[in-house]
Amino acid sequence: MNKLVTTLLFLLFFVSLSAQTKLDKSSFQRTTEETKNNAQDSLLSRSNKNSKEKSGDKNEKAKIQDYLIISHNRDTTFVDTTLTIQKEYKFNYLRKDNFGLLRFSNIGQTYNSLTYNFQNTNLMPGFGARAKHFNYTEIEDVNYYRVPTPLTELFYKTAFEQGQLADSFFTINTTPQFNFSVRYKGLRSLGKYQHILTSTGNFTFTTNYQTKNKRYNMRGHITMQDFLNEENGGIVDDNIDEFESGDPEFLDRSIFEVNFENAEGFLKAKRFHLEHDYKLINQTDSLALNQLTFAHIMSFEDKYYQFDQTTADTDYFGEAFVSSTLQERATIENFYNQLQVNYSNNIIGDLQFNVSNNNYNYGYNKIIVYEGETITNRLKGNIYAAGAKYHKRYKGFNLNGEAGLNFAGDFDGNYINASASFKLREDIAATASINHSSQVPNYNMLLHQSDYIEYNWQNSFSNIQTQQLSFNAKYKKLLNLTVDYSTITDYVYFKENETSLQVSPFQNQSTITYLRAKLENEITFGKFALNNTIMYQNVQDPNNTLNVPELNTRNTLYYSNHLFKKALYLQTGFTVNYFTKYYMNAYNPLLAEFYVQNETQYGNFPLIDFFLNAKIRQARIFFKTEHFNSSFTGYNYYSAPNYPYRDFIIRFGVVWNFFM
Repeated sequence: MNKLVTTLLFLLFFVSLSAQTKLDKSSFQRTTEETKNNAQDSLLSRSNKNSKEKSGDKNEKAKIQDYLIISHNRDTTFVDTTLTIQKEYKFNYLRKDNFGLLRFSNIGQTYNSLTYNFQNTNLMPGFGARAKHFNYTEIEDVNYYRVPTPLTELFYKTAFEQGQLADSFFTINTTPQFNFSVRYKGLRSLGKYQHILTSTGNFTFTTNYQTKNKRYNMRGHITMQDFLNEENGGIVDDNIDEFESGDPEFLDRSIFEVNFENAEGFLKAKRFHLEHDYKLINQTDSLALNQLTFAHIMSFEDKYYQFDQTTADTDYFGEAFVSSTLQERATIENFYNQLQVNYSNNIIGDLQFNVSNNNYNYGYNKIIVYEGETITNRLKGNIYAAGAKYHKRYKGFNLNGEAGLNFAGDFDGNYINASASFKLREDIAATASINHSSQVPNYNMLLHQSDYIEYNWQNSFSNIQTQQLSFNAKYKKLLNLTVDYSTITDYVYFKENETSLQVSPFQNQSTITYLRAKLENEITFGKFALNNTIMYQNVQDPNNTLNVPELNTRNTLYYSNHLFKKALYLQTGFTVNYFTKYYMNAYNPLLAEFYVQNETQYGNFPLIDFFLNAKIRQARIFFKTEHFNSSFTGYNYYSAPNYPYRDFIIRFGVVWNFFM
């Protein structure tokens, strides 16, 4: 990866030199309906006032609204350099709001999920090793850009002990039609406990192009990702009492004995993705709109998860075929192609038909025979699917529909997704949606091989069937209410086998009902504000296979003000996170999966942070004391059984945008 990054940065240097000629800024201007002014965002002119007056170029000063960010679903926003409470919530390793996720002690480790969303439009099984995928850049996570001048963003945040977290991003339009961007996020952190070093890297290159007549459009990306975690199995049972006692002798977490110190898990992946389309008919006038477009999507992804251990730990994982140099590697190669026909009409709406092919190859490089039974080493084949999409705006309603079906291949699957949204006013909106899905369980639930005897299986589970009804109502910042109700049949999950006491997949033959209600609001009084996020959850499951806390809250009281003649914008306050006790899932490092346990409840501990953030021009500076209440509210906080949550720590960082 280092050679590739060096080569691309080298190319970036020369392309930047060739792009120094002034772009036509008028081609980047957007209408008033497409953009909104932001009082805290401002850009300096690329030249001084005198030179601007001499040149007479009224478009010399680029606007913040012209720096466009285009999502996977083609929703367009613009660069936001403001300092808000949402920026505070997103200033973390994932770079997104992580409400509902419980962090492990070291940055770059996994997260325990406090809530689940069963809306699904996937027709293929997932890879597995889901605990390693929280920071994984999926196709839906990649954004594309269109900017009038080169844009750079630098992100930095301190880590735990030795190391740091940094994220660097650069994008440029060499012409109004062609853009590319480069991003690399890297982390290294030693951690407070023994043998939990993390080292991760996410590299993303994107490009998009449009011909001058706008008939042909292309966009694509390359991602290369690697995630290394030293695994220790958590602290040993005999040290639990010492941790919870709060004895000063044990505040040095490195003295705790862990279950093992000779293992590590490694996830590595690369992906090449391309989307392009051509408008065969592009007829637009004041009375009618008819547009016929042919499109093609192609994506290739190569990924593997590997667990290495120098000597077998039979006390933790059970008996093994070998006593030393254990190595488990599961690989997946997936080549995806989709052909689309899109038709748009101002009366009918937007209609799409598509057909696709998934060529998959998952498995291992060896065949295991155990007790006379052969466990196959590969699952491979072709899946052919068909789908349709529909979109229409009608009398204030925004209607969307989508469906997909596997019609040939070894995996059955289908989904239907429909939604309707309505805006009563600019600040009042409501959305209702329905989703049905039938999907094969993840690959590692169907097939798994290991040097540990009890971690070998080949299953033929029924598809997981889910149905979800969802409703959302939003009114300014005073109300954002989301309620969804899901039913899940044939749910597949991991738990300990009652005989071997080792973790393996099981299928729940009962139907689970799952209700979630999430309320977000913000109350302001002068320069103070109270931001609240409250989630209520209720699960009806006779087998107790889906465990979540009944109540999960986040409340932030903060103060905001301009200082020093508005040269500095300050935000400071306290955030309290809390969730009720429940049977928290345990973590299995060999599988990189969480599994169900119904013996011990965890939770009912507050997590209080103090933050002080400032904005100076385009730089946002963040300072935080995390979990500063740890020493006086009790040492009973865990991210998973045997995995203590983070202690009190002071961290700081910065996000800085540069507009050239």
